[in-house]
Amino acid sequence: MPFASATAQDGTPTFQIFQFPADGMPRIDGDAADWAMVPQSYAVTTAHMTENDGKHAGPNPATLDISVKVGWVKGLNRLYFLYEAYDDYWDFALPGLHNDTFEVVVDGDASGGPLIDNGHKDVWTPDVVGAARAVRDPRISVAEAHWANHGVHAQNYHVFTPARDKDWTMAWGSPTWIKAFPYANAKVEYDFQPGQAGRLTLEFWITPYDYAGAEGPERAVESVLRENKLIGLGWVVIDYDDVKKSENNGFWTLSKQRRMFGNASDLPLFRLMPMEAGSRRSPDAQWSFTVVDMDRRLVAFRDESAGDIRSWKWDFGDGSFSTEQHPQHSYAKPGNYVVILDVTGADGTARRSKVWDVQLR
Repeated sequence: MPFASATAQDGTPTFQIFQFPADGMPRIDGDAADWAMVPQSYAVTTAHMTENDGKHAGPNPATLDISVKVGWVKGLNRLYFLYEAYDDYWDFALPGLHNDTFEVVVDGDASGGPLIDNGHKDVWTPDVVGAARAVRDPRISVAEAHWANHGVHAQNYHVFTPARDKDWTMAWGSPTWIKAFPYANAKVEYDFQPGQAGRLTLEFWITPYDYAGAEGPERAVESVLRENKLIGLGWVVIDYDDVKKSENNGFWTLSKQRRMFGNASDLPLFRLMPMEAGSRRSPDAQWSFTVVDMDRRLVAFRDESAGDIRSWKWDFGDGSFSTEQHPQHSYAKPGNYVVILDVTGADGTARRSKVWDVQLR
């Protein structure tokens, strides 16, 4: 499936996030085999990125070659990443920020706006080199701006590639808890030493948040992921090539806006895609229900089947039936009911039974 055609004003395309089936979600073990089902058209490579410091005219796979695939699973508010990279010089000997880095920024509701502490208010002025710089509202203290805003509505992960003797990532902001399990998980595989060339495979997942405060997960609000939703997502690859030099050898951004790491409005958009035809059996009968009125025992049923469905047959478990796609049914008596949906599609038939899910009193 090709990239969507929509592009940002700066020409950045809308990318795609692959939907894994629930029984095929990636195991976080540093092995890319789980990603074999993901079409290559989902891969975002160095060719899609811009070196924003003017140190390279364009990508050179002989020195740095990157491929990123992003996935999701319907029903889980997680983003899965497969980061595969070749570098002719892996720099990860030091304990601080000087480390080859895959810096991921996610804005799960695409609300935009600055996410770093010095951008508490949405006021921006051009600086001397034409980039955007946040100006803090003087009525807000530096501390208040930091704790109220830094990484709260959008999150920035400095993922160290690889991390040696330190956490797998720095969560740049006040909610540092977001990098720990069960809110994230990561595993990397590589066979090189600092200063050597080689290939690295990194698997991880993160939880995007509409609100993630410094106080911890108790009041956090996860971003709800659903099919066809657009989210803000982008990354920077910071390439260091010499521990003796503080300056990096390349600052590669997926967005053409260098400040995307601090302003979610500059992030590219990614679409949470429906499941690919080859990833699930077709047809696949699925359904849900809502009790509309318990006193009248009125239940609304909703078909959620996948595939080219041509007909439906509902058995409500009380001797009543319907051929509507989304029927309502009023039960005469209290009870626990076995409800069955049979669907017929272009590719065959399927059935989904739920035992005693519908409980009426």
